[in-house]
Amino acid sequence: MMITSPRLFLTSLYEAAIEAANPFKRMKALLPRPLAGGRVIVIGAGKGVAQMAQSLENHWDGPLTGLVVTPYGYECDTDRIEVISAAHPVPDSAGLKAAERIKAFVSNLSSNDTVIALICGGGSALLPAPPAGFALADEIALNEELLASGAPISAMNAVRKRFSTIKGGRLAALTKARVISFVVSDIPGDDPSLVSSGPTIPDLSTRDDAKEIIARYRLKLPAPILRFIGSNASGAPSPADPIFARHSHHVVSSSRIALEAAASLAWASGVTTVILSDCMEGEARDVGLVHAAMAREIALHDTPFVKPCLLLSGGETTVTLRERGGKGGRNGEFALSLAMAIDGLDVHLLAADTDGIDGSGDNAGAFADGTSVKRLLEKRVDGDARLLANDSYAAFSAIGDLYVCGPTNVNVNDFRAILVR
Repeated sequence: MMITSPRLFLTSLYEAAIEAANPFKRMKALLPRPLAGGRVIVIGAGKGVAQMAQSLENHWDGPLTGLVVTPYGYECDTDRIEVISAAHPVPDSAGLKAAERIKAFVSNLSSNDTVIALICGGGSALLPAPPAGFALADEIALNEELLASGAPISAMNAVRKRFSTIKGGRLAALTKARVISFVVSDIPGDDPSLVSSGPTIPDLSTRDDAKEIIARYRLKLPAPILRFIGSNASGAPSPADPIFARHSHHVVSSSRIALEAAASLAWASGVTTVILSDCMEGEARDVGLVHAAMAREIALHDTPFVKPCLLLSGGETTVTLRERGGKGGRNGEFALSLAMAIDGLDVHLLAADTDGIDGSGDNAGAFADGTSVKRLLEKRVDGDARLLANDSYAAFSAIGDLYVCGPTNVNVNDFRAILVR
């Protein structure tokens, strides 16, 4: 069938993906029973954690208390679980205070108590906890360098774990209580120990891994931070430590779940649909060119798939900053790169972050199509120059192609849908 309004169609796919990625649908069946005589305490951090806490309250019959940390503007009303707001993606003092409170909270529990940990993307910045002898400013410096490096999220979190008293399973190691973690994955490959740098789930990465990442991405870190990361003091607990024997975790939402929901809707609309991958990584502009090449092949030659066709992909690309001052996240950069390569073709794209915010702007991402270049020129906007300056926001704003939906309370990474008519 012919899709008469590509934007409405692509938007409906995004909305279906967000609805399917609601983590509480799976959490509900996995909720634990309290241990005899024990308390149930909820902790957590991330972009969608307040909504997870709210849902948990609505479905939990017994006593419940706790606190979670979410970015400013992502809050919602809760009765028994305190919601604290802090800065993201660069940490602030509110996050530092929240991290200290959570550490103190779990440290005073007994083996009869149960900790329910709600973990989703964004927690790395929301729970700053620098090592002894360092300050919040040091963790901010590390974070800013990582964000500008172009390193994938898995690599960034491997480094963050070496410079923390809460990440890398350290938070769970502080308590005698049973810990059950519910994880919403924003990590390509869905390794739960990497989501929010794994405050309750340890992994086997080492300080040598962190040092290799620092060298590979040429991170310019202050000498004291480098020395600490390379020292024995940066060691994190091992997954084999007996303290984790009673702990468990569940990945309750992921990019794959979201993409499969979008694919089902597209198939029902009569459009051949292909999920390319749910764990794509790489430089956003380069990944955009690869997707554009596939779309061109379909548009011009009906191969390897016949029109109409929808290509879906997820994961998390990166943006290496070339200039300061540009505005726009990885999805905008992906969309602008693709737009320059599909000029004149009947190809339509929506690239958006599932959390509703792309980078630090107010948009989730952007639309692009075969007329984008023409419309940019009519507005006297040089698309190539805006791409070079990492300024996709200005380009798409000029032609009214920003996709603004507000926070979705879901965070399972990027959503990219390309329709070839």
